[in-house]
Amino acid sequence: MAFEVTKDTVIGDILDYDATTAQFFLAMGMHCLGCPSSRGESIEEACAVQGVNCNELVDKLNKHLGN
Repeated sequence: MAFEVTKDTVIGDILDYDATTAQFFLAMGMHCLGCPSSRGESIEEACAVQGVNCNELVDKLNKHLGN
């Protein structure tokens, strides 16, 4: 079963599953991916802070992961 990202998925879980997803977080301005607080945020929380459309990011991540 493939790893599917939702708005509630924790960023650290995504990065642990596939480190190549870091590029999507870096592109939206999250440059401290090693920070425990950023790794513990959900996609929705991170998008709210960064001013990024949550649904677009979820779609990009799932496409990248082959979903």
